[in-house]
Amino acid sequence: MGGSPRHGGAVRGRGGGRAVSAALCVGVGACRDVAADEVLALVGGVLAEAGGGTVAVLATVEARAAEPGLLEAAARLGVPLTAYAPAVLAAQPVPHPSEVARRALGTPGVAEAAALVAAGPGAVLAVPKRKSAHVTAAVARRPA
Repeated sequence: MGGSPRHGGAVRGRGGGRAVSAALCVGVGACRDVAADEVLALVGGVLAEAGGGTVAVLATVEARAAEPGLLEAAARLGVPLTAYAPAVLAAQPVPHPSEVARRALGTPGVAEAAALVAAGPGAVLAVPKRKSAHVTAAVARRPA
């Protein structure tokens, strides 16, 4: 039961349950109906800021798990879109909380929290959240 969305587990989108071994996890927050091109532009920027690397997963909050723009961005990156319950993200301390996200989604952060949760215990934030008009993105590194 721990893996079902209503119990705070991860939900796998495209990419399914394939094993991932890359070291970078990208967290994204987005407005409804966001365009994949805007997501990919910001993700490209945060990855460049992180010094490059291979992306293991695009991670977000459950409320955005079915967003076509996020699903398309993940598919174009060739990675799964993984979504977490707001309570899981809210339990992850973040350096740049957002009152807007807390009120709208029930978590004080999406991009940073999702990146850190996806990267697992011991992860470090390589790039804190960055914003475009409709997207936030952050990068976390899995521990070596």
